[in-house]
Amino acid sequence: MATTTSRLLRLLSLLQTRRAWPGSLLADRLGISRRTVRRDVDRLRAMGYRIEATMGPDGGYRLEAGSEVPPLLLDDDQVVALAVALQAATATGAAIDEAAVRALGTVRQVMPSRLRHRLDALTFTTLPAAGRPGAADPVAPDVLVAISAAVRAHEVLRFDHADPRAGTPAAAGPPRRVEPHHLVASRSRWYLVAWDLDRDDWRLFRADRLTPRTPTGPRFTPREVPGGDVAAYVAARFAGSDAGAGDATGGPPCRGTVVLHSPAAVVRPFVGDGVVEDLGPDRCRLTTGSWSWVALAASLNRFDTDVDVVSPPELTDAFARLAARNAATAAAGPS
Repeated sequence: MATTTSRLLRLLSLLQTRRAWPGSLLADRLGISRRTVRRDVDRLRAMGYRIEATMGPDGGYRLEAGSEVPPLLLDDDQVVALAVALQAATATGAAIDEAAVRALGTVRQVMPSRLRHRLDALTFTTLPAAGRPGAADPVAPDVLVAISAAVRAHEVLRFDHADPRAGTPAAAGPPRRVEPHHLVASRSRWYLVAWDLDRDDWRLFRADRLTPRTPTGPRFTPREVPGGDVAAYVAARFAGSDAGAGDATGGPPCRGTVVLHSPAAVVRPFVGDGVVEDLGPDRCRLTTGSWSWVALAASLNRFDTDVDVVSPPELTDAFARLAARNAATAAAGPS
């Protein structure tokens, strides 16, 4: 059961959201009796809040306009909403970045320590939405705080992952284990950029499909995201590694050069934005990219020929990881 203080805080929060509240509706929302509502209203009046009562069968309460609000009172979810709104101000296009930072600092100073810790726990990167934004998918505030806290602490995050496309519920199978690196808000959705410890590669997870588990795992040393820029990495994933979606050079964040043991005329129709150089009747040099090194290595296997890596070493390592993963799959056989 909520304490008297937390119940008063919730009551005050409700009174501030609309002009008038019927007493019965307040009782239902707070899970208390109408008599307790009357007592709590009297307590708030004693604290200096001017609350007007209306009589009759549909009588209720309203906070008078212009009431002087004593020290700032916010509940847990309001703290998260405030942190999201002020940190996302940079993506609005309005010249209020500095003002938003100062406002966040001002509000933080007047919060009790418990709420201040919750405010500090939620940090994220806001990216401008390129193209049409997706449908908004709400994420529980506690999920955002849990992900962000793991990112800040550099602790392995364990979570259940729902995949609607495969019809997989969040609790199906063992939990995923990742090194969380960035919580990102973009295209009306929340995403986690993480190194997947089981897949040995970078992944982008939708936060609305995650159910974090506790406790978190051991601490890890942060890695550099492909291309060194989280914005470029996420943009490349959204664009399917199309040209212009990645880094400042106009391409995806992970680019490599290989020699394919196949004629240039056979390879060229299937390379997209890649560059093909003819090396003779049965070989060609290909420079192309993708959103991660393993994805790039996997895409080069589609040519069904021998591949010699020219550069960089990360691509060679990706081929080794892919080979080990494929060997394990082949050894396991059909499930």
